Amino acid sequence: MTEPERNHLSGKALEVYNRMLEKVQAGLKAAPEATLKTLEDEIVQAVEFEYELEEMTREEADLLGAYVQRDMEHLLHFVDETGEGLAEWLQLDISLLEHQLADQLLSVADRTLVDNLELRQKLANEDAGHYISGEVATAGMFRCLNCSHMLCLTATSHLEPCEACGSHYYERVTSRWPRKEE
Repeated sequence: MTEPERNHLSGKALEVYNRMLEKVQAGLKAAPEATLKTLEDEIVQAVEFEYELEEMTREEADLLGAYVQRDMEHLLHFVDETGEGLAEWLQLDISLLEHQLADQLLSVADRTLVDNLELRQKLANEDAGHYISGEVATAGMFRCLNCSHMLCLTATSHLEPCEACGSHYYERVTSRWPRKEE
């Protein structure tokens, strides 16, 4: 299957993937023991179910089954390695969803109102070392207050939103100069 064909399926593929995942989850809950073999069997059954619905070709259903298997194996490996659960594994995804939602909400908000709110927050902030995107700042290193991504300005510039997470808030990172001996 070529890349354009995969992209063409994305709308239906997402729905089918989620249905497969639900079937696998229900099957694992009903199983007396959840093993890797049980997981594989549940995925095969989910693929067969989707193929029988005739919404997808055999290759498409198998490909989505492979995606489900890959994601489930990644989760199991993560849990085994870290002892953490699903919430921690999804943390990055949850963070991305939060940023997407914030961007969507801000895109429909009155830009002047948002700018005024950010300015009021900046003025109310006791720490004058914090910066908001759009402000003019001289050269130096800045750390995103949301994700700690570093931004290096080599000349006086306008601060742009964080390229890693889209946040607008930074702090200047400075080196500690050695104190002069008196």
